[in-house]
Amino acid sequence: MAVKTKEKMAAAPKGQKVLVATLTLYLEAGKATPAPPVGPALGQYGLNIAEFCKNYNAQTAKMQGYIVPAIVYVYSDRTYKFVLKTPPTSSLILKALGIESGSPQPNRQKVGKITKDKLIEIAKMKLPDLNTRNIETAVKIIAAQAKNMGVEVVE
Repeated sequence: MAVKTKEKMAAAPKGQKVLVATLTLYLEAGKATPAPPVGPALGQYGLNIAEFCKNYNAQTAKMQGYIVPAIVYVYSDRTYKFVLKTPPTSSLILKALGIESGSPQPNRQKVGKITKDKLIEIAKMKLPDLNTRNIETAVKIIAAQAKNMGVEVVE
């Protein structure tokens, strides 16, 4: 579980919301708790941590077992909005193969084999977050990630 933060401070006309920070939280689906990293990350901006955890867990309940990134936009009036992203490609590949981690030496030591059909399935899931709308290009992106993890792509 990791947290990335971008802070912004700007003056705004009275009554308007100002974006104060953008946080990226990598949390396990359906298992957000007020404990670190969620509590300290949101608490420093005065947000309702319990409410965030409840909303996050409700929206990610169907994705149990995956890490689901949430981009949290924090506003000056202590409100927030969050957007869920698709799970990281590496975790989707590991889950598809049923292994714990990639290879420490991907060029020399292979940890598994993945079929083209599985790559297409992962690419369809990741398509909204990729910088392409073409499924063939998306499959190539996923295959490159698999290769970098020490996973061999088979037909």
